[in-house]
Amino acid sequence: MTVKAVKMPCATPNVYTKVPDGGWGWTVAFAFFFVEALTYGIIKSFGVFFNDLMESFDETNSRISWIISICVFVQSFTAPLSTVLSNRFGHRLVVMAGGVLVSAGMVTASFARTVVDMYVTIGVVSGLGYCLSFLPTVTILSQYFDKRRSLVTAVASTGECFAVFSFAPAITALKEQIGWRYSLLSVGVLQLSIVICGSLLRPIIIKEEEEEAAAKAQPPEEPTETKYMLENEQTRTSIESIDSGVEITTSPSNVPGKTKAEPKSDEPKEHVQIIVNSDSTPPEPKNKLLDFSVMRDYSFICYAFFGLFATLGFFAPSLYIIPLSLSLGISKDHSAYILSAMAIAEVLGRISAGWVLNKQPIRKIYIELICVVLLSVALFAFPFASEFWGLMTCSIFFGFMLGTVAGTHIPLLAEDDVVGIEKMSSAAGVYVFIQSLAGLAGPPLAGVLVDTTRNYSSAFYSCAAGMVLGAVFLSLVRPCKAGLCHHQQEGAVEAVPDLPEDFIEMDIGKAESSGKRCDSAP
Repeated sequence: MTVKAVKMPCATPNVYTKVPDGGWGWTVAFAFFFVEALTYGIIKSFGVFFNDLMESFDETNSRISWIISICVFVQSFTAPLSTVLSNRFGHRLVVMAGGVLVSAGMVTASFARTVVDMYVTIGVVSGLGYCLSFLPTVTILSQYFDKRRSLVTAVASTGECFAVFSFAPAITALKEQIGWRYSLLSVGVLQLSIVICGSLLRPIIIKEEEEEAAAKAQPPEEPTETKYMLENEQTRTSIESIDSGVEITTSPSNVPGKTKAEPKSDEPKEHVQIIVNSDSTPPEPKNKLLDFSVMRDYSFICYAFFGLFATLGFFAPSLYIIPLSLSLGISKDHSAYILSAMAIAEVLGRISAGWVLNKQPIRKIYIELICVVLLSVALFAFPFASEFWGLMTCSIFFGFMLGTVAGTHIPLLAEDDVVGIEKMSSAAGVYVFIQSLAGLAGPPLAGVLVDTTRNYSSAFYSCAAGMVLGAVFLSLVRPCKAGLCHHQQEGAVEAVPDLPEDFIEMDIGKAESSGKRCDSAP
């Protein structure tokens, strides 16, 4: 079946007969690329301002680092709010509002006089804007693609990696010319482009052709109930199915007025009349702003715990790879090369994961599990590196595996093994909210271990342990989904009353035997 899009003005939704796997979705993917660059790309590049902020505010590195920690926590913690607003007002309006908040927070931060001002402007205001910008964009992108979803999302998510390459040196050069405050102001103005990206997010409606044809074929005015009438000469049975229950009567007087029918003398002795009337327009289910029913899905619970523990392993190398390399006697220039190599490998990992997951048929949740296990191995390998090339190898391996997981773990919520595309919006909000707990607690926990042991390797061990726990919960997602579906099917079978399949013939047979006895009676 070919994709048929209904041409409408830009402000109206796109209507398709099935998931287009393209069409306007390519424009949405283009917008998501730049949203990634202007959100996570800026967050990862914010380290270029650290030394300037420490000197201007006379603060320690730990207090300055709380700016990004608060920002990331707010971004993840407010994910359910983003879901509610998207379901209520639409993805486009929410992303545009998020772009305004991101830009306003960054521009206001350029006039900050204390680090507390930075906590509020960048941490809270921009953090909320990041959430409203990123999550609705990735959600609506998943709705435009089905077979190509993994590949398109992975490629579009490389925006943050390319942003690190371009923004970090560009901002550094800009600071030397106009200072850090005007550079931060310029970044805030640039982030206003998120509003343009949000305006490209046209809603999508999937309307099956079969449903349209059935709706046109049915008469406009019909009763809402379905009636079945089974008649013969001696008995008349009416079974009326209503929303509130099932009523079975064997007397014509008990049949409602709409279903009452007088017997006809010219009818055959054995006659079965079935009248089926159904409403042509059934009531549409109400869309919930935030569907918490996903919390009753054991497969989603396991996947959420995977995200919680896996998040502990996402940040350690990017934060501690340079201190670890310096502690091993590696120069600053060579340490920067290690970080750059990790970013390049992450781009390749995202694209490779999208290409592999795009293959059909394939159980994507198992591919994700393999990548998480290999990511755990990479984290355990860092403490055993003792020189430049050892760290370079570990960084490239980690960056590649990080790209395979980071670019796919949220889109995988749309797979049937987790919650499915229908509940992805609510599931993504709850999932990212749970992740925020690890995002806030992870860096301080690693910092405490480093301060206690005086060894940066302990941070990598703690992150590797969290990633292993995440792999354990990820391995339970598919069994929980299979077991839950089997349990629901058994419950549905038990709910059906034990009626013989040939109950109609049994009633007719009884009526015939009764009639024969009456005829043979003197």
